[in-house]
Amino acid sequence: MRRDDQAWTEPQPDAMGPKARRTHALQIVSKRLSAAGWRRLRAAILNVSKSPGLFVADLFAAVLALSFAFMLRYGVDALALRAEVVRALAVACWQYLAMCAILFPLCGLYSRNWRYGSVADLGTVVRAVAISSGLFVVILFFGTRLQDIPRSAIVVEPLLLAAFLLASRLSFRWDELRQWGRAVTQASSVNVRRVPTLLVGAQGAADLYLRAVSRDKNCQHLPVGCLDVDAVHQGMTLRGVPILGTLDQFGFVVEQLKREGLCPRHIVFTEPPSAFGDERSETLIHQAESMGISVSRLSQMTELKNAHREHRFELRAIELTDLLERPQAALDHEAIDRLIKGRRVLVTGAGGSIGSELTLQIAACEPAEVVLIENCELNLYQIDMELSERFPDVPRFPHMCNVRRANRVDRIFEDHRPELVFHAAALKHVPMVEMNACEGVLTNVVGTMNVARAAARSGVLAMVQVSTDKVVNPTSVMGATKRLAELYCQALDLRGFDEHRGPRFMTVRFGNVLGSSGSLIPLFKKQLARGGPLTITDPNMTRFFMTIREAVELTLQASAYGLEGEIGQGEIFVLDMGEPIKIIDIAKRMITLAGFTPEVDIPITTIGMRPGEKLFEELFDDGEQRVASPVPGVLGAVPSPVALEVLEEAFEALQTHGEVGEEERVLEIIGQIVEGFEKRSPKAAPLWGIARTRAQARKQGKGRRVKIASNITPLPR
Repeated sequence: MRRDDQAWTEPQPDAMGPKARRTHALQIVSKRLSAAGWRRLRAAILNVSKSPGLFVADLFAAVLALSFAFMLRYGVDALALRAEVVRALAVACWQYLAMCAILFPLCGLYSRNWRYGSVADLGTVVRAVAISSGLFVVILFFGTRLQDIPRSAIVVEPLLLAAFLLASRLSFRWDELRQWGRAVTQASSVNVRRVPTLLVGAQGAADLYLRAVSRDKNCQHLPVGCLDVDAVHQGMTLRGVPILGTLDQFGFVVEQLKREGLCPRHIVFTEPPSAFGDERSETLIHQAESMGISVSRLSQMTELKNAHREHRFELRAIELTDLLERPQAALDHEAIDRLIKGRRVLVTGAGGSIGSELTLQIAACEPAEVVLIENCELNLYQIDMELSERFPDVPRFPHMCNVRRANRVDRIFEDHRPELVFHAAALKHVPMVEMNACEGVLTNVVGTMNVARAAARSGVLAMVQVSTDKVVNPTSVMGATKRLAELYCQALDLRGFDEHRGPRFMTVRFGNVLGSSGSLIPLFKKQLARGGPLTITDPNMTRFFMTIREAVELTLQASAYGLEGEIGQGEIFVLDMGEPIKIIDIAKRMITLAGFTPEVDIPITTIGMRPGEKLFEELFDDGEQRVASPVPGVLGAVPSPVALEVLEEAFEALQTHGEVGEEERVLEIIGQIVEGFEKRSPKAAPLWGIARTRAQARKQGKGRRVKIASNITPLPR
């Protein structure tokens, strides 16, 4: 029905008869097929336009395959003598070329990204070859009855064509193919900065990981081997990476790689640890951590993340151990267990970066109780909560206390009578202490004196102080105050030796701790999250680095060996941290590990050195005697001692002037004790409490004996 104000509508099927409905249905199907066919044809033409080179190569391969099939049947010389066969071949080639030009795009040969082709995509090649070759034979049969066409060529041609097409597509993965047959471990000689990594698991997830590593030119991990669940695949390789053994052979595999100069610094579980058995996984993780090897697990490929990110850049997780260019130190855990188990332990600065890790490792060794001293309420709350969750059976006593308050410190020691004391409370940020010198002195110097005196009065077995490499030839107030604390603990330790009684007072000295609060790693992470730039003070600045775990285990081991008589009186425990690392290299490495390109995605800017900073740090002073220690990778240092009476008199003066904010006087006193420390204050007259010169103080110190264990030999300077 048509009306002027109403458009014509197609009759509904319900209003039609049976014959009309069938006709209508066929028309709809025909239209849809026609539309689908045109869409597919347009898509095929568009795909060919995107890969014209591959299209031409495939057509050439089709002609070449047919020609080779004829040559294999007759031979080149015999074929040249058969004019009728050559004519038949020429006609067949033109027909085959035209047919392939139509069928190859329609079969989807150019609708895939062959750079990431899979085995399933190879089925497309097989289907295209089967259709084109089969249809070609049918056309030849009905057209020429296969006259002058050898039957063997019909069989050989599709095989050759499939090989040629597959070869052209494999060329898209040439970068990956170049690594086949080449042991990936050989790359260590080319790029020593990559992190040697041992994979746990040699199945599909490991294959995906290795595939990703081979494609990522900026990847900082170097797979050196795989561990599998069983020994079935041992001796084989997975994408060029050898399968070295089973999980139970972990120790043997690590020793083997160490002999080859490829000691792994990172273990990666390619599957959830439960897939390998909880007990086996826990054993392997414990072994790895005891060797100083970090352990990680690959995230699931199907894990979804929120697209509405808070920051512009989404960072990959950065393992701090990957920033080191050496394996972590593996220390004696049995000695640490003997030291801690069943004893009362007190930790100052228990909520800080070092103090909290100290507290957790101590709690893991089953002490009788743990006493926490912390000045920051939030830090004390956090470490107390973590202890309650992880070690609920360990008695703990959190105390909010400033180590400057001698009376409060004495009361805590009297109440708990600790047997071991670990002194980690300090102001450590160089620029901040530089601008607040009196506060740094009151905490780092007077606070150490208060803790040490309380420890001596309460009869502890040992006190271990955490120190820093900034005490060597100090240019900052922070370094000078920690140097005074070192000298004070050394003097107390020597007095105990002279009197044949008293506790041990030991010092642990190490470099920058990766990931500690206020250090450059958290700063770089924040700058990375903002998209940069990363700020450094000088391109040539270097530092020694270690992880928090290393720092804590070194501290615990110092006390263990000191109590067992392996460390001489007055010695300082120093970790051999290898060669110093440039700060700019750390920045570039963090950018790369986060998945970006230095100076391209994330810039690096130089802001200049801040007050108190040095271009490089040292582990030993020129005046220190260096001695070997019973711990591999650890050295000992014996500084020239200063008389305890001189130090106590100086500390009392420092406290007096520091509490009233007389910074110039404070710096002058420090300069009289710490050799080489020259600061901004004008030359002041000798103070009443420090009338003796530094030379006189050194002379008094010379009379002190420094006991060195019999199994320790001095090292050449």
